[in-house]
Amino acid sequence: MAMGTGRRVLVVDDDESMREAIESLLDVAGFESTTYASAEDLLGAVGVEDALCVISDIKLPAMSGMELLTELRARAVRPPVIIITAHDRPGLRDDALRRGAAAYLPKPFPGNALLTAIESVSEPGMQSK
Repeated sequence: MAMGTGRRVLVVDDDESMREAIESLLDVAGFESTTYASAEDLLGAVGVEDALCVISDIKLPAMSGMELLTELRARAVRPPVIIITAHDRPGLRDDALRRGAAAYLPKPFPGNALLTAIESVSEPGMQSK
């Protein structure tokens, strides 16, 4: 992993209240976070490769979270990606994991489930996947 804060989590969700809720949770848990309203905003940002992980909603205004995941992998950007969605359906988890997602959480999820997912994807060895 490239050196940065080591605890910076990037959050992509078009729902401002969800971004704020996740940002607050991460702050309390000791993570630094940067939030984005779209996949395009994240892709245009500097330092994405230095993040501990990316949390992305699936349903976004233009490029979806799944398309974001595919694009990050195509660019060889390696922070693990945790996919979240309020539109869970059969096969979606498997599709996300097949595309390279490190974790998948259907909304609503308890805060501790997200923190557990972040800790599990940030264990040594996960960054080089």
